[in-house]
Amino acid sequence: MEKIPLLVPLMPTTDQALPYFRQIDGNRHYTNFGPLSRELEQRIANDLSIPQAGVTTVSNCTVGLELALQARGLRAGANVLLPSLTFVATATAVSRVGLQPVIADIDEAGWSLTPAIARRAAELHRIDAVMPVATFGRPQDMAAWDDFERETGIPVIVDAAGAYGNQTAGSVADVVFSFHATKSFGAAEGGAVISPDAERIQHIRMLSNFGLDTRNGALTDLGTNGKMSEYHCALGLASFDMWERVKTDRRALYAGYMARLRSACPSLIFQEKPEDGVYPLMAVLLPQGRDATAVGSAVAANGVETRRWYTPALHQQPALRDCVVAGALDIATTLAGRIIGLPFFLGITDAQIDTVCSALARELDS
Repeated sequence: MEKIPLLVPLMPTTDQALPYFRQIDGNRHYTNFGPLSRELEQRIANDLSIPQAGVTTVSNCTVGLELALQARGLRAGANVLLPSLTFVATATAVSRVGLQPVIADIDEAGWSLTPAIARRAAELHRIDAVMPVATFGRPQDMAAWDDFERETGIPVIVDAAGAYGNQTAGSVADVVFSFHATKSFGAAEGGAVISPDAERIQHIRMLSNFGLDTRNGALTDLGTNGKMSEYHCALGLASFDMWERVKTDRRALYAGYMARLRSACPSLIFQEKPEDGVYPLMAVLLPQGRDATAVGSAVAANGVETRRWYTPALHQQPALRDCVVAGALDIATTLAGRIIGLPFFLGITDAQIDTVCSALARELDS
């Protein structure tokens, strides 16, 4: 029986990355914001239509979130609002820089923390910063979050780990991307912080180099080693060389897959998000009364690998049991056990998609 994997990363081949690796050989510069790092930042800036001064690379998205929070100058123990439905790194980033996660619910259609939810949460608890998440690659409304920050004075940092290609930059709020191999745009490991404040970007860059002021060697803040190596930047640049094709292929895959799922499994519920997005995965919501673990075990008999994405929800995680909760978490609780990740990767065949849809349909009809 054929096994259909959940994810198969698409990364540049050695031959595609070789010209950039040879540049590293010639430059003899391997990390510490070398020429390839600067070139990657410029290409990111061009892609997002922002100044290069608004971008810094980081070793990964989690470090980027930590440093973006630290650069906002929040008091020790400050409360950071985040959605219950997210990857655990959203919460660990908050805790590891000495801040307190405050867990909020999500909206039923987009499965995300919204400005309206954040405003209600701020009426119940002191909120010092907000970290919305581009859930499953669904972009956050940056105009709405920019307005939120302007109106409330509460800093906003968007965890857009899986949303490169979909998420826009803000005019006030910051955005952090992941370039992990499983994302639509990959560099094996790495990420980028985007900010409209060039001074904040310089602060984050310094924090990612231990907090050192390289002009005089003074330790001006307590940072970490969060730099993206030249080798990872080489992979990022090679990924940019094929980015237009990848976007086209991912959009076509998502559209075709969704059409098959809607036809074969009409009881499935789908996240409300742009149909032309560049998505890294396929997460769907099972109907009421169905459990993702049980359904995943059933379709595994047909060789279909699945995953329970973002579950348990944050408020159900043992290590986060003491976190403050801002209001009821009814939607996150209801959705968490029913979201299932299906095989989704460039190179999956129509026959494999049909197998996934058929196996899922048989289980949902049983």
